[in-house]
Amino acid sequence: MTEAQRRRGVGVAGAAIGAVAAGVALERLTVHRAVRRRARLALDATGPYGTLRGVAGTAVADDGTELHYEVEEPGHPDAPAADGGSGTRTRRKSGSRRTSRSQTLTVVFSHGYCLTQDSWHFQREALRELGTVRAVYWDQRSHGRSERGRSQQVGAVGDVPVSIDRLGRDLMAVLDAAVPEGPVLLVGHSMGGMTMMALAAQYPDWVAERAVGAGFVGTSAGGLGEVTYGLPAVGISVMRKVVPGVLKALASHSALVERGRAATADLLAGWVKHYSFGEPRTVDPAVARFAERLIESTPIDVVAEFYPAFHAHEKGEALAAFNDGHALVIAGEKDLLTPKAHSEAIAAALPGASLEIVPDTGHLLMLERPELLNERLRELIAEVRRP
Repeated sequence: MTEAQRRRGVGVAGAAIGAVAAGVALERLTVHRAVRRRARLALDATGPYGTLRGVAGTAVADDGTELHYEVEEPGHPDAPAADGGSGTRTRRKSGSRRTSRSQTLTVVFSHGYCLTQDSWHFQREALRELGTVRAVYWDQRSHGRSERGRSQQVGAVGDVPVSIDRLGRDLMAVLDAAVPEGPVLLVGHSMGGMTMMALAAQYPDWVAERAVGAGFVGTSAGGLGEVTYGLPAVGISVMRKVVPGVLKALASHSALVERGRAATADLLAGWVKHYSFGEPRTVDPAVARFAERLIESTPIDVVAEFYPAFHAHEKGEALAAFNDGHALVIAGEKDLLTPKAHSEAIAAALPGASLEIVPDTGHLLMLERPELLNERLRELIAEVRRP
């Protein structure tokens, strides 16, 4: 690529990003900044999201990183949950693996990039109301209440980059600590689904013996380097080269960046809505603010640290480990981060999977369409229990 071509590519990519940013800015001009700030504070004060807690535990990863998890036993006090929904749904013949009705099923939830276990708030409510399953929620390393990855810290021996394989081993540590026995249903959103695939790639025997089902929510088995994020294809390759460097530069000045986040809160809110939801204007403002809070709580150096791992993620072959169990694959039709084609590819690799593409829905499906996902999870739980 010549220098002139590179500059043209950067210009096109910049213009595309600028168009999105301009739209966000125009939307923000209609309401005074002070009013928006007061609204955010009010939503933070009144929204119940992210307040559900279970019995806390700590798993230790193979590099010594302490991973926070929470357990909720069957019969936990009820929380409200709804059901229903619509979408494009394809059901295939189910797998052959079953679990005894006398055994307690444990559902283990793995969250996505720049989120925490609290992103499963609505699903947590629904399983509390169901009252018949044991549930485990955990925070990925460097996210939420888990410790910063020890092998990624500056000065650590080897200063090892984060990889999806590493996250798969982390999940194994959580499973060993929190679910030493009994059937397990694994559920993962985005990076959490990739973590499940990495678990299967490294521990196929465990998956064969213990995993009776899997729920893949808005995730990918690979090819993320080809995602355009809704931007024009021209210049996107240049963007892919530029973004890691920009994130690295921001991470090197993380203290300054974190102090400046308050000043850019409006822009962040617009970007969160654009890339999280398929129909941002229809999302409850309190839910949108909750998503914003989850993302803004992730330090910029953690954002930079994890980003390269996604381009290296290729786990299509690992999906075969889930073939003997029941599987749900569900994604938003308007997901710009892990487009629906990625979920369709996962379902194609799992002959027993139920595939659903949800109209007018973005990446944070569990927050945008909680009633629908809750209902699908209840159905999946019923399937894995059926003799």
